[in-house]
Amino acid sequence: MGKHIVILGCGTAGTMAANRLQHTYGERDFRITVVDQDGDHVYQPGLLFVPFGLAQPHHLVRSRPQQLNTACDYKQARIERVDLNERTVHLAGRIRLSYDVLVVATGARLLPEETEGLTGPGWGENVFTFYDLPGAVGLHHVLERFTGGRVVIDVADLPLKCPVAPLEFAFLADWYFQRCGIRDKVELTYATPLDAAFTKPVAAKALGGLLADKGIELVTEFTLGEVDGPGGRLVSYDERELPFDLAVVVPLHGGAEYVGRSEGLGDELDFVPVDPHTLQHPDHPEVFAIGDAAGLPASKAGSVAHFEGEVLVHNIGRHLAGQPLDATFDGHTNCFVETGFHKALLIDFNYETEPLPGHFPGPVGLPLLKESHAAHLGKLAFEWLYWHSLLPGREIPGIGSAMPEHGKHHVHA
Repeated sequence: MGKHIVILGCGTAGTMAANRLQHTYGERDFRITVVDQDGDHVYQPGLLFVPFGLAQPHHLVRSRPQQLNTACDYKQARIERVDLNERTVHLAGRIRLSYDVLVVATGARLLPEETEGLTGPGWGENVFTFYDLPGAVGLHHVLERFTGGRVVIDVADLPLKCPVAPLEFAFLADWYFQRCGIRDKVELTYATPLDAAFTKPVAAKALGGLLADKGIELVTEFTLGEVDGPGGRLVSYDERELPFDLAVVVPLHGGAEYVGRSEGLGDELDFVPVDPHTLQHPDHPEVFAIGDAAGLPASKAGSVAHFEGEVLVHNIGRHLAGQPLDATFDGHTNCFVETGFHKALLIDFNYETEPLPGHFPGPVGLPLLKESHAAHLGKLAFEWLYWHSLLPGREIPGIGSAMPEHGKHHVHA
């Protein structure tokens, strides 16, 4: 029945990849097996809205296998390890899957236990994360009862999923406390290991300016070393302290555990190194990685997985046909940054070009790096697009994997 493609992970990246492969090549060319350890597909961009009562948790969860093309085979099992020399995936229950092509799409996992004190006393009481569903729900209940004090939003370290989400949380917190009539009783602080509000100068200036306009303190070069829940302190590695009444922490991230048990597959953080333009593993040409699992200098965001998918599917076909791969992925990323008060701003960038002002996807389009109600509506519309277009592997007319240059204005920070 043709070659066997095994995709590890049935989240955003794995589901998109499986469906795109099936649409492009059909059953006669490949058979596709997708593996994940549980059956719940969570719409992760929605986690940001749960603490503020803007999204209902049960609306964010759907069945993993139901998002797949029916021609794909879905297996729910724990991944034990990958034997790269034997081209075999070992699953729990002594199940083995041999492959001609392996796609690693198991995302990034949260590692709160790696930060001293983070999961100790205070965890789930005055220390939370919104990066998983239980944490977002718990934070919602706390915010409903919050009457004032110091709120610190802290990014423990890099890399992390959706790098703009912690900033969005700070912006929405400002809006939320104003709506509740207690903003004057709340001190908001945003702490980051970066030397600015964002990684790129022009965007950092714009986003840092928004923090200042909203009265949110920015603390830079703060890499989290310890959390003292009972004492209400975040302590950096250089021993600076941030006091808090409520801490919202984005924990350390790493790749999937099985990557570390699979000799030669991952790096020291359990992400899978791949060529940044072809998505192919440097030592095992039959192995590719996509989405948050890939060790790339691109943002770990759903849009990246979508843009990678076009290149990945093309290159898998070329690899199996014995043809040279196309090095066409440029790191294209775009994100809607929710800023509160029914506004958002859109950023669009790649490996070489930082987020710039202008319009997307061309001279006539959504404004870039500028707050607008239109971008807020785009953010809200994205959920429908995610379930009904992106996950099924459909193309978005007029928006390809390559970052559009038209409509952008090159400026200096």
